[in-house]
Amino acid sequence: MNMNPTPRIKAVVADDESLLRQALCDLLERLWPELTICFQAQNGIEALQAVEEHQPDIAFLDIQMPGMTGVQVAKQIHDRCRVVFITAYDQYAVQAFETQAIDYILKPVEEKRLIQTIQRLKQSISREHGEMTRQVRQFQQMIRILETDQPPQYLRLLKVKQGADIRFIPVSDIYFFMAEDKYTTVKTFDHEYLIRTPIKDLEQQLDPDIFWKVHRSSIVNIDKIHTIKRTYTYQMIICFENMDRTVPVSRSSEHRFRYT
Repeated sequence: MNMNPTPRIKAVVADDESLLRQALCDLLERLWPELTICFQAQNGIEALQAVEEHQPDIAFLDIQMPGMTGVQVAKQIHDRCRVVFITAYDQYAVQAFETQAIDYILKPVEEKRLIQTIQRLKQSISREHGEMTRQVRQFQQMIRILETDQPPQYLRLLKVKQGADIRFIPVSDIYFFMAEDKYTTVKTFDHEYLIRTPIKDLEQQLDPDIFWKVHRSSIVNIDKIHTIKRTYTYQMIICFENMDRTVPVSRSSEHRFRYT
């Protein structure tokens, strides 16, 4: 009779968005009670340190994190533990994950999808060392894919706070972003939200073919533009259908709206 208890499976969860990180941890604890979450990291550097200190079996890594990205962390730890990526980008990165049979979770995390991930992880953990060696090779191939000149991964959903609730807005529904004091206003057709992300950071995350920075303090969704007008002072402004709000265009950006 084997009196040695079965060792518990350990995991590190890393995401710079605390609410999403805690929501994932709560789901994992409910769906996989045998799993021990030994550390919650809020950036890539903490995640790497946690893996070195706790030696987990699994690391759940957000791709976009300050300090180090999830991909950068994965390059250093993929031969020590299994990695599951957490991502809001469901196009090019997900294609790479599917090709290399590496698991991922899309934000916001859905219970059905997480159950599938848990099942795959349980199967992987029960396999022989040779299978782990094969997965290491797959990871190395996948990392190379992510680091090649793939088309950029643009923001698909934007997290905003509405009262005590958290919402995820498709960026395609957003008319414009406008910096105001310490916040950035996010305008949809029937709502306005305030976020702390600066305009300069949003500019890097949005598709530049659709979202144009037309002023140092504003970015517009060109698919939502109705007309371009000038005020009595000859200031160019952007107008939207059935909306009173307008967005000014700086002189340096006016060329984007002129006929050639």
